[in-house]
Amino acid sequence: MKQGKRFKKAVEVTGASHLGDLSDAVERLKKTATAKFDETVEVAMSLGVDPRHAEQQVRGTVVLPHGTGKKIRVLVLTKGDKEREAKDAGADYAGSEEFIKRLNEGWLDIDSIIATPDMMGEVGKLGRILGPRGLMPNPRSGTVTMDVAKAVREVKSGKIEYRVDKAGNLHAPVGKASFGKDQLVQNVEVFLREVIRQKPAAAKGQYLRSITLSSTMGPPVRLDPAAIQAGLKA
Repeated sequence: MKQGKRFKKAVEVTGASHLGDLSDAVERLKKTATAKFDETVEVAMSLGVDPRHAEQQVRGTVVLPHGTGKKIRVLVLTKGDKEREAKDAGADYAGSEEFIKRLNEGWLDIDSIIATPDMMGEVGKLGRILGPRGLMPNPRSGTVTMDVAKAVREVKSGKIEYRVDKAGNLHAPVGKASFGKDQLVQNVEVFLREVIRQKPAAAKGQYLRSITLSSTMGPPVRLDPAAIQAGLKA
């Protein structure tokens, strides 16, 4: 695949070595994010787990201190007084039957769905529509709850969900290239600490096999997992 001059120049900045200093890595990444739009910054990781075994699944949620930089559109599926509670907390949409119908018809102009437990009988029927898009509410991620106000505020403030795939990899957005260096460093640190905290007891050998930072259009910045983990403990 042919690489443009901008990309080749960015590769020179990121370098081929695995960096042990997160601040240095973020600084290099910001220098290479030169697209004409505000690029998303992502963390990609390879973990020493076998997700085929339930006890080695790595999944969860984490609230990034500086958010993701993305405006999150939230739908709350609920009834009665909870609709007003959701709206007051900042939900973009709140309701029941009308939104169930719209979702069935293919409306998906949303980024997150929260539901109260009494709605899950109907929501469960939408599994084939919502599941593949990562929109299905789940008690483990805090999106099936009676405390809809808290759930809405968390999602709006930068709560992200992560889950290891079949190959033992996971990735997540941790901000925008326009964020300050310290903001990105803090977001990445919080995310990495959470993934490390979720290490399954059944996982053997090296847990963090690789860590990479990248922007939407930029080359990867490879990190040294051992050095980064040691730095997080310091």
